[in-house]
Amino acid sequence: MKVLVIGGGGREHAIAWKIAQSPKVQMVFVAPGNGGTAMDKRLKNVAITDLAALADFAQAERIGLTVVGPEGPLAAGVVDLFRARGLRVFGPSKAAAQLESSKAFSKDFMRRHGIPTAAHETFSDAAAAHAYVDQTGAPIVIKADGLAAGKGVVVAETLVQAHRAVDWMLGGNSGVAHNACGARVVIEEFLVGEEASFIVIADGKTVLPLATSQDHKRLLDGDAGPNTGGMGAYSPAPVVTPNVHAKVMHEIIQPTLAGMAKDGIPYTGFLYAGLMIDAEGNPKALEFNCRMGDPETQPIMMRLKSDLLEVMTHAADGTLDQIELQWDRRYALGVVMAAHGYPERPRKADVVSGLPPTLPGSEPESAEAMVFHAGTTQLSKALVTSGGRVLCVTALGESAKAAQARAYETLATIRFDGMQFRRDIGHRAIKR
Repeated sequence: MKVLVIGGGGREHAIAWKIAQSPKVQMVFVAPGNGGTAMDKRLKNVAITDLAALADFAQAERIGLTVVGPEGPLAAGVVDLFRARGLRVFGPSKAAAQLESSKAFSKDFMRRHGIPTAAHETFSDAAAAHAYVDQTGAPIVIKADGLAAGKGVVVAETLVQAHRAVDWMLGGNSGVAHNACGARVVIEEFLVGEEASFIVIADGKTVLPLATSQDHKRLLDGDAGPNTGGMGAYSPAPVVTPNVHAKVMHEIIQPTLAGMAKDGIPYTGFLYAGLMIDAEGNPKALEFNCRMGDPETQPIMMRLKSDLLEVMTHAADGTLDQIELQWDRRYALGVVMAAHGYPERPRKADVVSGLPPTLPGSEPESAEAMVFHAGTTQLSKALVTSGGRVLCVTALGESAKAAQARAYETLATIRFDGMQFRRDIGHRAIKR
């Protein structure tokens, strides 16, 4: 079977890498891909981003399954387009993707279906938003309504920060509001606890949980600095105990799938619930994403032992009840190496050197460390940075500490000017 993976980040590299291990695969195309997917002989980059052109390509190449990685194409309706052409595609419809593409839709959905989440209000008028901030006080969380590539959330510790965030998201010709993220903000209560990522795969009726994971949103060690799209992740997440896992499935995941079906929007695809888990082990949903997380995907794919192509094919066909997932019992941990200036103004075109010579693509079924690419591209004969998050160095280990040590040992030889990475990825798991 020929497979098409839409996207060009670290998540898509990891998904394509895993799909290519299936004995049923003839070729995995990645559109547009990145420098890492270009280096893997089992993958082939396709320089197409237009959705109609991608559908044309899938028809011309007789693609057996298309997997949509990022949120942008999902929100734009790529799944609806492919289905209308009679093409098998894995991912949620445009209507279902509103769980991510509109935080106001998502929060209203959770309130309507009794899914535990933070108290919140939605505003399009800046004056009203400012008044609500003054009335509620800080700390408080300000979220842009639409897609913002993981950067549309401000956890304001002071009223000054909160008012500045409202102005940034709603005011004038700058900020996220002007960048198609919606002229609305969701303002919600600040929740105390530990965050975790809970990702499932669904076919509209059946849902299978993936391995638990936890990412690190802040730029700097000790969870300091600005929020980013993610500076690293590990799996499993010890905070998601068996009791917490059962609560999440019963109180959040299953009601969400049932609620979407009840609303006439059956959900197929990956569903990511960002959780806050309090000291008593009670989870609340911070947000939903309609795709796998990045960088959570990289450790999860390292641990998955099942044939991902088979799993996704069953999910796309509505027969997920025939599948059981098998996992490596070891920990996996990934460290993101980011560009100079990330997250505000990442610099491009810095030369990347020192990649381990056997990675990526060497004996992937038994790989204990992988360098997944996100913001890289081939320029002449050099590999250069092309985005904010450049690489995710991911490794397996018998413990979180062992996986951490192997990941940092693997990245020790890698160099590019201005590179940034945290040195404490996995610290919560190691402390437990």
